[in-house]
Amino acid sequence: MFTGIIEELGEVVSIEEIGDSSRIRLRGPVVCSDARHGDSIAVNGVCLTVLDGPEQLARGTGEFSADVMAETLHRSSLGVLRPGSRVNLERAMALGARLGGHLVQGHVDATGTLLSREPGDLDADGTPRWEVLRFSLPPSITRYLVEKGSITVDGVSLTVVEAALDSFTVSLIPATLALTTLGAKTVGDPVNLEVDVLAKYVERLLDTRTLPAALTPRDAS
Repeated sequence: MFTGIIEELGEVVSIEEIGDSSRIRLRGPVVCSDARHGDSIAVNGVCLTVLDGPEQLARGTGEFSADVMAETLHRSSLGVLRPGSRVNLERAMALGARLGGHLVQGHVDATGTLLSREPGDLDADGTPRWEVLRFSLPPSITRYLVEKGSITVDGVSLTVVEAALDSFTVSLIPATLALTTLGAKTVGDPVNLEVDVLAKYVERLLDTRTLPAALTPRDAS
């Protein structure tokens, strides 16, 4: 489980194709500082497992490797990464830590694309103080988005400003623009989307087709 608060901008070191899957090596000194074999690290919002053993991690290179199976490559944007690509990295949250964003599983629901970015107010030097980004919204997850609700974009916990039928907008402050990959995204770039898991659970509970039939008085007796 993650929070959607990015800890550092990492970098893809290498990608090895293994059949229809890949092994990716990434550089991230912060997330590697206490990493152990089998730990979970979110890469652009995708939960991946650290493969390196104690000896490899003890070398202090600040790098780790993870396998990306075919399903993940198909359902996420990790397939477009190349050596040198920047990525958002976050370690799994610790029990009892502050939940700065929202509950994020690291399970991508769909991918979208950046449709536009509009600068907001400008500083004296012309630097935008914030930006509004619009992303495409696949029909399969439209029903889970609400205005002022939460969504994860490439692992970043964000608040929905506008939820349309086929797109949504978010407003990014300078810190988010500077400390995540979203600051450098260009129109047409793909992003990983994960909706609030609470919305999916509520939908499941309210869908009477998935619930057992109500007991009749005779059954109850």
